[in-house]
Amino acid sequence: MTDLALEINNLEKTYAGGTRALNGVSLAVPQGDFFALLGPNGAGKTTLIGIVTGLVNSTAGTVSVFGIDAARSPEQSRATIGLVPQEVNVNPFEKPLDILVNQAGYYGISRAVAVPRAKQILKDLGLHDKGGMPSSQLSGGMKRRLMIARGIIHEPKLLILDEPTAGVDVELRRSMWDYLTGLTKKGVTIILTTHYLEEAEQLAKHVAIINKGDIVEQGTMEEVLAKHPSTPLGAGDEGKYRGGKLEEVFLKLTQNPT
Repeated sequence: MTDLALEINNLEKTYAGGTRALNGVSLAVPQGDFFALLGPNGAGKTTLIGIVTGLVNSTAGTVSVFGIDAARSPEQSRATIGLVPQEVNVNPFEKPLDILVNQAGYYGISRAVAVPRAKQILKDLGLHDKGGMPSSQLSGGMKRRLMIARGIIHEPKLLILDEPTAGVDVELRRSMWDYLTGLTKKGVTIILTTHYLEEAEQLAKHVAIINKGDIVEQGTMEEVLAKHPSTPLGAGDEGKYRGGKLEEVFLKLTQNPT
């Protein structure tokens, strides 16, 4: 039995138009980890996630999810994964409880099991009193929580969160992170993509930074931060904005030289 939730080896992707999105990416995510996958827009994150979840075909390389070859056994692999995409794509006319129960049905979960499970998840995420109203009436933050609920209704062992707190206020973000870190304590592996680098710095045990289709840095958060010491302030820099340490590392590795 592998101790890795996700193992990617030499993954390549070139789209039909000739755009090369991934250049032989290799990545290993331990089971039970909170893993940050960071990169600027267009770096290859979405393509990588698409291949892992079976939505995009790779050009070369292998993906293994809990020891399951994702290309050879796609249905078995996908059953272990929950995906919370960046776009809010719930049916606005459907009720949250029905959304969760229907999603569970896609994974062969009976209604008798799905209904109480859905009610508990909605309660855990602060949506217990919203289960019977159309999702169009939910606030933006509530819709984000509903997306998470939909992603975990089948109890996946690997949860992929693509910008889950985009546009969500600080208080709600904190409550969402408390809930999600609680999942990792129960053994769920989480892969997070986010532009809120200060959150990734606090939450993630491991981090990988991708830029232009290449992994330019990866390791434990402590290792990566220690490997790239902060740049000392120069003359005239006093009072200028400086982000967190991970933000400095991220910019150093992904910005083009001027």
